[in-house]
Amino acid sequence: MKIHLLKKDHVVINKTELTKISLAEQYLTNDYHIKAEIATKAEINKNPLRSDIINFILQNFKRETCYLEIGVRHTNENFDLIRSKIKYSVDPGYESETNDVDFKMTSDEFFAGLREGTFLNEQLKFDVIFIDGSHLADQVQKDINNSLEYLADDGYIVMHDCNPPTEFHASENYYYRISPSGGYWNGTTWKAFYNARKRTDIFSCCIDTDWGIGVISRKVDLGKPTNVKNDFFEYYILNRNREESLNLITFEKFKSYF
Repeated sequence: MKIHLLKKDHVVINKTELTKISLAEQYLTNDYHIKAEIATKAEINKNPLRSDIINFILQNFKRETCYLEIGVRHTNENFDLIRSKIKYSVDPGYESETNDVDFKMTSDEFFAGLREGTFLNEQLKFDVIFIDGSHLADQVQKDINNSLEYLADDGYIVMHDCNPPTEFHASENYYYRISPSGGYWNGTTWKAFYNARKRTDIFSCCIDTDWGIGVISRKVDLGKPTNVKNDFFEYYILNRNREESLNLITFEKFKSYF
C-alpha cells in the first residue's frame, strides 16, 4: 500500500494524520460547538449559587430548620455552606473516595429506611430538600416523589441542573468528554423537572443561575403549570420554549415571592 506523504514546515505528514488535523480544525471552528462553549462560560459566571438560594429560603422560616441533601459528592461544595440547625446528607460515594456524609447509601435506600423506621424518625419532615444526586430523569423523578412524601407542608424542594444551556450538557452519558460541554454535565434532570412543571398539585419555577435551580412548593404560588407540549422530552422543544417549560425566572423575582 502506498502512503502519500506531505511536507509541512519540514515535518512529514501522511494523509491519515492530515485528515485528523482537518477534523480537529472543523471541531474547533464549528459554530455550533463555539456557541456551546460560550454558553458554558456564561453559565459558570452566573450568580447566585445554589447554596445562596437554599440559605435564602431557610432564613425565611420562623423556626429551627431541618435540611436534607441528596447527592453530595464533596461536602465543601454545598453541604457545609448550608445554614440549618439540623442537616442530613445522603450519598453512596460513587464519585468520591472520601464520602463524609451521614448516610452512605443511595437515595432509594435512604427513603426506604425512613419508611421502615430503620433510622431517624419516620414522622420526620424536612423544611428544604436539595436534590443533586443522579442526573438521569427516571431517578430524579423518584427523588422528587420521595421528597414530597417527607417534605413539610410549607417546605421546599430545591433541584440543581434543571436548565442545561445546550444539548451537549443534557446528554445521558457523563463520561463522554469529547464535547463542547467538557466536564460540565446536567444530564436529563430537566425532564423530571419538566414533568413536575405539568403538575397542578404543586407550584414550581426555575431560577436562571448555576445551571438552573428548580424550586418546588406546595404552598407558595411560584407560577402556573406549563402548557408546553413535549411528550417525548425533545431538547429542541425545550430550547424553543425554555421560559415557559421551566418557568425560568431571575433570583430577584423569586425573592419577591417571600
